[in-house]
Amino acid sequence: MPASDLDPTTPVLVGVGQCAERIDDPGYEGLSAADLAGRAAAYALADTGAPVAAVAAAIDTIAGVRQFETSTPIAEAPLGRADNFPRAVAARIGADPAHAILEVVGGQAPQRLVTEMAAAIAAGEREVVLVAGSEAISTTRHFTDAEGAPDFTEEVGGQLEDRGIGLRGLVTWHTAIHGMTDAPIQYALFENARRARLGLSREEYAAGMGELFAPFSQVAAGNPLSAAPTSRTASELATPTDRNRPIVDPYPRFLIARDQVNQGAAALLMSVGAARWLGVPEDRWVFLHGHADLRAPDLLDREDLSSYPTAVLAVQEALDVAGVGLADLTFLDLYSCFPVAVSTVLEGLDLDVDDPRGFTVTGGLPFFGGAGNNYSMHAIAEAVQRCRTDPGELGLVTANGGMQAKYSVGVYSARPAPWRADRSAELQAEIDAWPVPAFTEHPEGWATIETYAVRYGRSGRRSGIVVGRLDHTGERFLSTPLEDDTEVLDLLAAPDPIGQRVYVRSLKHGNRVATTREAIDAVHPDGATDADRAETARQAAEFEKVL
Repeated sequence: MPASDLDPTTPVLVGVGQCAERIDDPGYEGLSAADLAGRAAAYALADTGAPVAAVAAAIDTIAGVRQFETSTPIAEAPLGRADNFPRAVAARIGADPAHAILEVVGGQAPQRLVTEMAAAIAAGEREVVLVAGSEAISTTRHFTDAEGAPDFTEEVGGQLEDRGIGLRGLVTWHTAIHGMTDAPIQYALFENARRARLGLSREEYAAGMGELFAPFSQVAAGNPLSAAPTSRTASELATPTDRNRPIVDPYPRFLIARDQVNQGAAALLMSVGAARWLGVPEDRWVFLHGHADLRAPDLLDREDLSSYPTAVLAVQEALDVAGVGLADLTFLDLYSCFPVAVSTVLEGLDLDVDDPRGFTVTGGLPFFGGAGNNYSMHAIAEAVQRCRTDPGELGLVTANGGMQAKYSVGVYSARPAPWRADRSAELQAEIDAWPVPAFTEHPEGWATIETYAVRYGRSGRRSGIVVGRLDHTGERFLSTPLEDDTEVLDLLAAPDPIGQRVYVRSLKHGNRVATTREAIDAVHPDGATDADRAETARQAAEFEKVL
């Protein structure tokens, strides 16, 4: 379609910007999260090729991605933070939009916001929108408890549509009291379930994770914005060492998202009509050809913990909206917080691990950097630049949030295309109707291990989580080993723990699992009482209110 034939309300990306700093770099400034996002936003405005002041004045909406320090009810900001992050960013570029939005938590946020704002532009509800996010985690850790630490507190005020944290269904009281409170241990459950399904040894599976992520590190090594610009071999990534210490079975440190970063990224969207009257050259325009936003069932409601069908469905829908197939793509950026987040999507799409196109345009979250919820804004920025360089390029960006829970996808190209709606709502209804395995919060009896995770402390102390199925009912349950029960932890370290028998009992403060009933009887001869269960229900209700 010629650009001249486009409806004036057609959404188009016209500017992108990124910035980063490392604490050991010459010229390190110690920028706050708002500073980083503001600088990226300034770059995005300059990137349009239009008069910057006019573009800034035309922004009617700014949508911000949450930092980790505002992503949970108990998160802290040791150096302080802005009370209105989107407007703090807007102030740095001389903009005063009518609407400011703070999105819910999750790595899906950048692509989700781009799709949402593009749809609003197409509907005539918005005209010029800036989407921005950042993290200054490395700087915060560097200065916390140090003399001369900067104060990042800002009282900005003004209108803000705060959409809330958005953790309902992703975190529950039941999962929290069983230790499922961080991403590595949650993703290890998926990873270990997948290894069992494939029938691979620990060594074979570790080698596969290394082979998958080694090319990511090579891309990161050539990216000046990378937090860890070091090319590593598959063996280096998969082999535990003092530097590459075990975090959670099966992950050593090099194979998980790196959150110690200082990075910001922004994207500017507007209608074709606005782009014309603001004087944005057409060679800056990039179009969202396809898109989809889907949410998986809650973790314990999924029939198969070793696959990610929701993500696959989202990719397929985005490609369908764009009217293209996988073979038409010239580049891909698959969200890569952990190997399983990539491998399950490759499996579902029948893509080879050694596909010559590769699976990242940045270097991926463990190497480029996992900038909190905002990583995919960097991928979008890279995608836009690639599409401009070669208008024949057609790229895919995927964004994952929660425990493989939320998946947003965008298909990008500089080739002009009209706005097309997707069928995400229809597909979501299908997902919501998928079969749900029976689950019990209060298990008792012999069971088999369905999947597991073992966490390693710096001192070498281990703790674990077991997802199992009761022998007599088939119900799924969540549990942890008895305190300092080395027998269970050694079982989980064995070559093939999945499918092994254990005994589980519901107690006052959660479920405990052991290799024998006698082991549980010796420590906890009695299970949870009705009063205990009522108190647990009360605590769960209070927890939901906080979320």
